[in-house]
Amino acid sequence: MPRISRALAPALALLCCATACGGGEGTTQAATPGNKPAAAAAPAKPSPTSAPTLPPGKAGAAPLFSHGRRDHGKHIALTFDADMTSDQGPRAARGEHFDNPALIATLRRLKVPATLFMTGRWAEQYPDQARSIGADPLFEVANHSYSHHAFATPCYGLPPVKGGARADVEKAFAAFRRAGVERTVPYFRFPGGCHNPSVLRELGPAKVTAVQWDVISGDAFAKRPGPVADEVLAKARPGSVVVMHCTRSAAPATEAAVRTIVPRLRERGYEFVRVSDLIAGG
Repeated sequence: MPRISRALAPALALLCCATACGGGEGTTQAATPGNKPAAAAAPAKPSPTSAPTLPPGKAGAAPLFSHGRRDHGKHIALTFDADMTSDQGPRAARGEHFDNPALIATLRRLKVPATLFMTGRWAEQYPDQARSIGADPLFEVANHSYSHHAFATPCYGLPPVKGGARADVEKAFAAFRRAGVERTVPYFRFPGGCHNPSVLRELGPAKVTAVQWDVISGDAFAKRPGPVADEVLAKARPGSVVVMHCTRSAAPATEAAVRTIVPRLRERGYEFVRVSDLIAGG
């Protein structure tokens, strides 16, 4: 898993801490200029009904994926974590928004395929949105746990997951089914990116590929879209997986940043794809 720059780690830590309190070897912790009209995009291929996965690791452990091939075309995957912890219902009831409909609308308008890593609690809170995202062939829905608690500690102040890692992952998939979400893929993203060899072995029977990233957008609690766009544009490479967020309260600048990122990368010859497309590419 890639290292997190010192400048970006505090923002990611704040996001993880806010979602908890309110989004290898050993334990690993994760971490604009004026807009131009978007370049014309080719119609996105439908997301697969049976998504490719990586082979298991040692002793049947869940495999890890952080980026696609560097020599297989200028493909890049934007991923968005739809974070909501299992105990944030009262905050949502008081009017806090853990969704971001404007971001989804922008991705659709710009015809950008994307992978949404959704918590089960998010799908329960926003079933109509979850169902709409899952039914859209531009997108695929992946698992970001049910609770958004830590699967390995320490993890930016997140409390440890209760009941076991595999049970939490399967509880999220069950929440997707209850919400009527289509196009779920067998991919899982650790809350905070935190994992260790033990939890990878525990998740092996769940038959999921653990998806990390190689580009951290820095959108967690960013107030201005410019620095977020600049970070992605500076770090993007062929095969990159970019981690961003679909949570208005914790990542309010993301939608505006995407409006800069997408046309600029298209001008450089990049094609946006889903994680499943990167994995299928080798």
